[in-house]
This record gives sequence, C-alpha cells and structure tokens, in this order.
Amino acid sequence: MAEPGPQIKCPLFLKSKGEWTIKQLTRDINEAKVVSDKAERAEELENEVEMLVFCEKYDRENEDCKNCKIISTLRKQAAELLIRTRGLEG
Repeated sequence: MAEPGPQIKCPLFLKSKGEWTIKQLTRDINEAKVVSDKAERAEELENEVEMLVFCEKYDRENEDCKNCKIISTLRKQAAELLIRTRGLEG
C-alpha cells in the first residue's frame, strides 16, 4: 500500500523533499538495533527538521504553517532525546 503524499502545503517542505527524507530517517531510527546508530540518524533528522522549525516564511495565520511548526518541533524534540541516549549506551 502506498503512503499518502504530504498533507502540509508548504513550498519549503515540498521543495526540500523534507517529508520523504524525514520519513526515511524515522524508519532508519526505528530499524536500527544499536543506540549509537539511532543517535546518528537522529542527528540527521534534527538537521532536517530545524529548517522547518525556524522557517523564515512562517505565517502564524496559515494553518499549514502552524501544523508544520508543531510537527517539526515534536520531531526535533524526539531527535534530541535519541541523541542524548548515546551517552547511556553501555
């Protein structure tokens, strides 16, 4: 079954192929068996979503912008937690 396309209509998001990259990194994180591998992918994920969290074209009146910012912020926070776990690997 094919995954649905991006639901957020954002030129920056679509131009960067951000959703595809973010989904792929998330899959890689979930499939990784070693914490250090998860943390490495989480760093890449954090870099991808930062441009969306701090978007120069953010419009607080636009629902797509608000949704994008919320989702991107949650993804950034999740990535930061995974990065912190690297030091706990034993």
